[in-house]
Amino acid sequence: MAQVNDLSRSLAVFDPISTLVVVVEMGKASWLVRSVVPGVERQPLKKLEPDATALLRLIERWRSEAVRAGRPISRVALTYEAGRDGFWLARWLIARGIEAHVIHSASVAVSRERKRAKTDRLDTAMLMRVFLGWLRGERGHCGMVAIPTIEEEDARRPSRERESLVNERSRIINRMKSALARLGIRGFKPHLRRAPERLACLLTAEGTSLPANIIEELRRDMARLALVREQISAIEKTRVERLERAPDTGPHAMVRLLSRVIGIGIETADMLVREILSRKLRDRRAVARYAGLTGSPDESGLKSREKGLAKAGNARVRRGLIQLAWRFLMFQKDRALARWYRIRTEGPNGARKTTMIVALARKLLIALWRLVTTGEIPDGVELRPAA
Repeated sequence: MAQVNDLSRSLAVFDPISTLVVVVEMGKASWLVRSVVPGVERQPLKKLEPDATALLRLIERWRSEAVRAGRPISRVALTYEAGRDGFWLARWLIARGIEAHVIHSASVAVSRERKRAKTDRLDTAMLMRVFLGWLRGERGHCGMVAIPTIEEEDARRPSRERESLVNERSRIINRMKSALARLGIRGFKPHLRRAPERLACLLTAEGTSLPANIIEELRRDMARLALVREQISAIEKTRVERLERAPDTGPHAMVRLLSRVIGIGIETADMLVREILSRKLRDRRAVARYAGLTGSPDESGLKSREKGLAKAGNARVRRGLIQLAWRFLMFQKDRALARWYRIRTEGPNGARKTTMIVALARKLLIALWRLVTTGEIPDGVELRPAA
């Protein structure tokens, strides 16, 4: 089986004589474009409006300069850092025959000086340096981000929108409870559906009715809460309908397989598939690293310590997996992975539970990755019967 490219280096042969190399520093108001043009001694630097068509015209102009210098161009390689603009420009350029790459911003090593100069001009020079090293096939210069299709990006939106709405629901409920606590009212549950009807019956600690402004504010918050609930329900209903329409196609089959694991629901399964399990990752180490569930050792001379989780990967996956690991201990307490966790945390000399839950989350992620990619049912995971 061919090895999956981990995007840490280029696998194509780099010929500097026939390759036009371009880097773009993308800002909200302008783009700064730097290039290495074969046959031209200088490295041209051009400031543009945020316009993809103007960028394409500039690339063609530099291509013509290389041809006039006796260096016909057979390859145009362009890169920019992943940021607010996302991947649309890379997809647009690839459709027009330009080899476009997106650099993972955190993979670029920068100077450790306390006060270092930072300008767009210096940033483009740094990006050019690391991009040339990446094109030569050398590891350690930078890492590229896999460019998703617009369909793959769109498939992640429902899960991310639902996460945002759930956080908004918690924020509204906590704000209402805090407003009531300032009046000495405790135990009232403003998130219940009949709560608006019971507001008029509430009394403060002094025995008086709620002030008029507080009542109006709480009613507005409750109306917002009802809207957020409705939107969450709509997202969940739409997801189930899509799964039922095409249950055995692509990622839907992975979601249905994961949801058979006792303790995993449709929402968690969909998040894991869309965010990590549908990606073509090289091996189990790459899977754990993408989720940020690897360590960050600090060793130098006699010093040797562990600084904790690297947290360099997908934060949504990491949060979801740690929550899933605690839930796994409840629903599959007699399985091999749960026993592995208890053996290492019980007793006076046992490891901290919060430390070992991360190790359990990493093991669980790798087990689920093997389940959806190879169909191997791990010894430590119990499945529901197939529907």
